[in-house]
Amino acid sequence: MAADRSLIRITERDGMPENRLAVLEHVWRRFDDDTAMLKQGGLVAEVSPTHYKVNGLSDIARLGDVVEHRSRSGSRQGEIVHIGRDDVVVAPFERSPDAGIGDAVFRRGPLTVTPHSSWRGRTIDALARAIDGGPPLLRSPDTGAHHDATPGAMARQRVGTSFTTGVRVIDIFTPLCFGQRMGVFAGSGVGKSTLLAMLAGADAFDTVVVALVGERGREVREFLEDTIGEEAMRKTVAVVATSDESAMMRRRAPDTAMRVAEHFRDQGHRVLLVLDSITRFAHALREVATGTGEPPVARGYPASVFTDLPKLLERAGPGLEGTGSITAIISVLVDGDDHNDPVADSVRGILDGHVVLDRTIAEQGRYPPVNPLASISRLASKAWTPDQRTLVTKLKSMISRFEDTRDIRLLGAYQGGADPELDMAVRQVPLIYEALTQSPKDGPSIDPFSDLAHHLRGRQSADAGD
Repeated sequence: MAADRSLIRITERDGMPENRLAVLEHVWRRFDDDTAMLKQGGLVAEVSPTHYKVNGLSDIARLGDVVEHRSRSGSRQGEIVHIGRDDVVVAPFERSPDAGIGDAVFRRGPLTVTPHSSWRGRTIDALARAIDGGPPLLRSPDTGAHHDATPGAMARQRVGTSFTTGVRVIDIFTPLCFGQRMGVFAGSGVGKSTLLAMLAGADAFDTVVVALVGERGREVREFLEDTIGEEAMRKTVAVVATSDESAMMRRRAPDTAMRVAEHFRDQGHRVLLVLDSITRFAHALREVATGTGEPPVARGYPASVFTDLPKLLERAGPGLEGTGSITAIISVLVDGDDHNDPVADSVRGILDGHVVLDRTIAEQGRYPPVNPLASISRLASKAWTPDQRTLVTKLKSMISRFEDTRDIRLLGAYQGGADPELDMAVRQVPLIYEALTQSPKDGPSIDPFSDLAHHLRGRQSADAGD
């Protein structure tokens, strides 16, 4: 009893309430305080190649909290991805858990990313750490706001202002508007990264954010330094998580890139977000979810994957009134060239249009290998003039007629003069394909419709002269 009175006197002297329950509550809050010397932690109870379980954190853990794991090899971090009654499951940020039974694990709270305007021109990893050998990154003050909150549907600005990407086939057949979300669907090795780099060089944007998720480590510097180029990198923030990094780093990279884009959008910038690729992000989500025991529902993908995809993609688009916008170019790596696989099908329904890269067109040497008949922009009507809309409709009709009769013409069954529309398609479509061919070395096209008309007139004049 004397000790109890002493405790009460001490707490009264320190300005704490004398009620014993209040004293216990105060001590508990001190344990949960990030600045306190004493920390509440747990012990590693089970280890797998991609996860480990910790006892003793279930009462205070929250999904998404970062934990610090201390072992003989040093201090490492991970994220809580599942909470059970007696234990939590942690996915490490490192390539392997490197955890042992009985190692201490301490909760550090949610991961915070506080971008700064000086990040432009820098390359960072999924945890917002500089990896380009430059000076330490500056951080904006943490206001405690929810950076990942999606703007309300009725509070967003309306999309209506178009811009020129400089890629002729895109600007003619699938024009884009500020705040639009466009998908680039392609199999592996078709030319997707080159097209993304050409789009990233558009002069219409104040800031560009590039997220490379699951890329080959060898290609990162080549993509940033050669494909994008030094001039465009000055206004670019690159977020990199290579294919050999852990699933958590590949899962975190798109979120970090989106937070950076949201920071500049809130400053009034017109931001271009290039995410390559959303499919590898889905693979990381699948790896983390299956490690927690979640059952697959569609070709090995758990249901949470199709919940997390719209959560990420809906954060892009026009911002609130008085802010900027995030125009998103999302690459979708279609597995086995199957454009109807679960991830491609789900993403196609979320985005505001899709550009389809065709392997057959690439094999013919036409780059970028965009299939104009399979590609669509849901906001094209806001970008085309009435005359341009009529022209594009006629161009698609001719291309369709040309492609539908390709086998007949190869067999020699086509004879000119029987069908005037087909005759025109046979004459004009090869010239259109020539005009649409473009490489990064050619530079951007300022007026794609004029370039197309100039090319057609020039070739027709040359043929007439011959």
